[in-house]
Amino acid sequence: MVKENCWKNYSEGEVKELNELNDRYIDFLSRCKIERECVIESVKLAKEAGYRDLRDVIKNKETLKAGDKVYYTYMDKSIVMFNIGTESIEEGINILGAHIDSPRLDVKQNPLYETEDLCYFDTHYYGGIKKYQWVTIPLAIHGVVAKKNGEVIPVVIGEDDNDPVLFISDILIHLAANQMEKKAAKAVEGENLDILIGNRPLKGTEKEAVKENVLKLLKEKYDFDEEDFMSAELEVVPAGKARSAGIDSSMILAYGHDDKVCAYTSLVAMLEKKDVVKTSCLLLVDKEEIGSVGATGMRSKFFENALAELIDRMGGYSDLALRRCLANSKMLSSDVNAAFDPLYADAFEKKNASFFARGLVINKFTGSRGKSGSNDANAEYLALIRDIFEKHNVNYQTAELGKVDQGGGGTIAYIMALYGMNVVDSGVAVLNMHAPHEAVSKADVYEAKKGYVAFISE
Repeated sequence: MVKENCWKNYSEGEVKELNELNDRYIDFLSRCKIERECVIESVKLAKEAGYRDLRDVIKNKETLKAGDKVYYTYMDKSIVMFNIGTESIEEGINILGAHIDSPRLDVKQNPLYETEDLCYFDTHYYGGIKKYQWVTIPLAIHGVVAKKNGEVIPVVIGEDDNDPVLFISDILIHLAANQMEKKAAKAVEGENLDILIGNRPLKGTEKEAVKENVLKLLKEKYDFDEEDFMSAELEVVPAGKARSAGIDSSMILAYGHDDKVCAYTSLVAMLEKKDVVKTSCLLLVDKEEIGSVGATGMRSKFFENALAELIDRMGGYSDLALRRCLANSKMLSSDVNAAFDPLYADAFEKKNASFFARGLVINKFTGSRGKSGSNDANAEYLALIRDIFEKHNVNYQTAELGKVDQGGGGTIAYIMALYGMNVVDSGVAVLNMHAPHEAVSKADVYEAKKGYVAFISE
């Protein structure tokens, strides 16, 4: 059951289509590094494709029908999109779900301090990271500062060619004898992941002159004060654009493939498919990397609320109709899987690993060790997914996440399965997962998009 490398069988036309899709994906990755930016771009593309804001439909007391397309954002960090089909919504909907948050460093609420003429931002890492990977690389800040008067100020530092970048210092190898004796998990401590942001003092200032100069510059460019950090969401991410990788340009190296590679291909599939029989849904959510918690995470009720509003505008809302819709729905929980890495082969069970350029990955279960925290899709649903993919000539592979006792991971699949719907994990194989720069095969990006289109077409 070894799958072939997809590149072997592509026609010239398919390669052209593949490259065009990946060029658009590279641009998306370069501009949409945090969840708010992903939602803004998704809304822009949705509007261009004829989608309307569901809140406007509710406000105007309009009725929705087959062929209508709407979106519903939540706190600017999650989005749901619906393309209404001809079949009764009580028969269920086809859902593509992915997350748009990625591992990073978050600036703390009281972050700014100066010591020995160096000014820093104090941070708290978000999600599972190897802390030592984040030192000495160019970093950027993306996010918002919310002021007491209600104004929300977008902030991006370190991405424009004229911008300075930021960084975290590390001890030089000549003085690193003690550090080199530590285990990797302790070589760089979480409290030492502080971003160096300045060294130039403000003239005429005696106390904390470097800090005061930084505050002056931030005030001039963004018009906020130190106290406004209390109500800010500033995320530290690797600076720079996504890039084609490999001498053959067959891969993409970038920050945030987990899980924007599935989010983007799902978004493209949703916008590409014009008319559907069964209502299709795109669900892009926040907070997956820290357990899907919070109001914008999958554990909250925002998706259920949006679906209830949709059914109400279709003229047939009842609690029973909502429950029937959820229970009869089918979902691809689209999240990345670990690509087999020959340099670390001992972490994988090769027969059940995913590989670069062998297509969309189906993962029957995630979880860790004894399938803890897993969804574990049923055999009948897997057979249906196989049939759909093969009818639409989608290259796919099956995989687990590493050896049984090695570790593991989870997605939002088990949360959606609580409604009684059929859910299976499917996504793209990734090298360097959770590192500042991850890698994917362009062939797998192409096959993912094909697979997601096929799923919502059935």
